[in-house]
Amino acid sequence: MITEADEALLRRAIALAAHAVALGDAPYGSLLAGPDGEVLAEAHNTVRRDDDITAHPELKLARWAARELTPDTAARTTMYTSCQPCGMCEGGILRSGIGRVVYALATEQLVELNPDSGAWPTVPTDGPALPEEARAPVAAYYRRT
Repeated sequence: MITEADEALLRRAIALAAHAVALGDAPYGSLLAGPDGEVLAEAHNTVRRDDDITAHPELKLARWAARELTPDTAARTTMYTSCQPCGMCEGGILRSGIGRVVYALATEQLVELNPDSGAWPTVPTDGPALPEEARAPVAAYYRRT
């Protein structure tokens, strides 16, 4: 359920997206709010500026949360973001332990505005291959820790 407090923080994420556009960056903005609603960190998309395909604000904040927050605090944070996180960012959010995401624009709505946003090809994959060989370094690592 989206509350009035959620809406206020979501409007801040949208303002970050607008600021990104003013700077010449792509129109995406996000923030992390702690358990009490305090803004902990903010970011906007800098993919073009940084020449880094991973410079999405959601992924930047997920990295920040994993580095700076305890697992308990991360689990009680909420990410507010101007658009629904992509698959790459979803993975980072999951691994960071962030507890909740609230977004303003769904992926389907983004694709209506920018059809290229939905034009990602699928990458063929094959495997598993050589699982016994691959198992050795993984098993050695986890026996060590």
